[in-house]
Amino acid sequence: MTGQSYDYIVIGSGSAGGVCAARLSESGRYRVLCLEAGTRTSKYVFTRPPAGTVFLIDNPEVNWRYRSEPDDCHGGRAIYVPRGKMLGGSSMINGTIYNRGQRLDYDTWAQMGCRGWSYDDVLPHLKAIESTDLGEDAYRGRSGPVRVTEAAKTSPFYDLFIRAAVAAGIPFNADYSGERQEGVAMAQQTVARGERQGVANCYLEPAARRPNMDLVSGAEAEELIFEGKRCVGVRYRRGGEIREARATREVIVSCGAANTPKLLELSGIGNPDILAEHGIVPRHELPGVGENLRDHYAAILKWRFARPGLSLSKRGRGLGLAMEVLRYGLTRTGFISQGIGTMRVFARSRPEKEEPDIMMVVAPFLIEMKTGESRRMSKEDGFFMYSHMQRTESTGRIHLRSADPADPPKIEFRFLATENDRQTAIAAVRRAREIVESEPMASAVAEEIAPGKAVQSDAEILDFIRSAGQITHHMVGTCRMGHDPMAVVDDRLRVRGIEGLRIADASIMPTVPSGNTNIPCMMVGEKCAAMLLEDAAAALEAVPA
Repeated sequence: MTGQSYDYIVIGSGSAGGVCAARLSESGRYRVLCLEAGTRTSKYVFTRPPAGTVFLIDNPEVNWRYRSEPDDCHGGRAIYVPRGKMLGGSSMINGTIYNRGQRLDYDTWAQMGCRGWSYDDVLPHLKAIESTDLGEDAYRGRSGPVRVTEAAKTSPFYDLFIRAAVAAGIPFNADYSGERQEGVAMAQQTVARGERQGVANCYLEPAARRPNMDLVSGAEAEELIFEGKRCVGVRYRRGGEIREARATREVIVSCGAANTPKLLELSGIGNPDILAEHGIVPRHELPGVGENLRDHYAAILKWRFARPGLSLSKRGRGLGLAMEVLRYGLTRTGFISQGIGTMRVFARSRPEKEEPDIMMVVAPFLIEMKTGESRRMSKEDGFFMYSHMQRTESTGRIHLRSADPADPPKIEFRFLATENDRQTAIAAVRRAREIVESEPMASAVAEEIAPGKAVQSDAEILDFIRSAGQITHHMVGTCRMGHDPMAVVDDRLRVRGIEGLRIADASIMPTVPSGNTNIPCMMVGEKCAAMLLEDAAAALEAVPA
């Protein structure tokens, strides 16, 4: 059962864990082990093409495919919760959207007592991720591992929509990752030469060529190993065999907002009452483990076009799709070379808001469910938009379903629980309609399909959101950072009361960022690695000569 010893063990190879492990190995000084439960790499057939997301969203080979508990807050339905299960984690199955969030997000963390996490503090780590020609040097990185580009305008729809948004009072923004986020813009993407730029191919696979870096796939962590109040390793299952790995310096848990609290609870860290329910002996009391779950929640709005030539629907089906596949294979261009939501709008729900509190994702085609949670392009010529609040206040929780490590976590969302969340969600739908009802979009639309013109009152709109909404896959907060009794990690990501154990993933975020979470998670990985190396250097300096 005993295994090798390393300086650092990173459990999870996703957006934060993969980045952290790769950066820790760069100096060559420390031996690093990175464990990944999945077995697929960046060479998996559907991963490299950005539009391949539709074949990954419900694919058990690369996806944990979780479901939440039914709840009245989302119409009594179970919500589908996809999570990446492959090298690079969710960065290899997502929509390839680049979105940092706003200065306000990180400054709020700092104001909550998380020292070192203001926008000015994290900006160098955000810049370290990327290499892009977009924006200004003050805000953008030019030499990082991940190439960032802008989506191409593959339909006349985009210019019509931009003009309509401007007519509705929303400015055009050439770089929403620059000084201000507010505005309408083509989406920035982690795409280069028509291929996904994920953590696997940009960070981990190059790092795995180093002699001090071990990358082990098919390894499902089951329990952390302790000596007293110090974490010294991990016990994991691989190929039906239980193995152990030991860390002489630190263990970094990077299993994501769903699986990190699960691993902590399996290891006896959390709320003693919850642990006792499953027959787990409490090792260390941290009542905040699994609490403070946040995500973005939105219902998809749909319209039908009044004239041909605007929708991309024919490119995603039949002969059109065959032609696009051929085009992509030969030139790495076309519909398949881009992510799904190729336009972004960041708007304010009310004029008095200082920063945009609504995000809209727009694309000139319609998606319909096929079987289970898989998707396909609709035959109808139309476009979809989901418009949602950015900074949710309502919180849910994630805890163990049982003491069996093979059981999925129990996910309980609690959306729209505050008056502000409800009013902002309603305003988000109304703001989206304002754009579509502005020229030149108004003349290009034949009909609102969902929710439909009959849905007009606040109560009707809210009911539509509850009954048809879905998460946007931005779960955070379940092991949040802070210094109060419900905080799980401090501002250096150390698990409170435990030595040798840190967490680096979306679970540490006190609030959900104003946008997508892939890039903020990668920033967490960059910053965690930097702090680990700083602490290691300080320890060496403290040793007497």
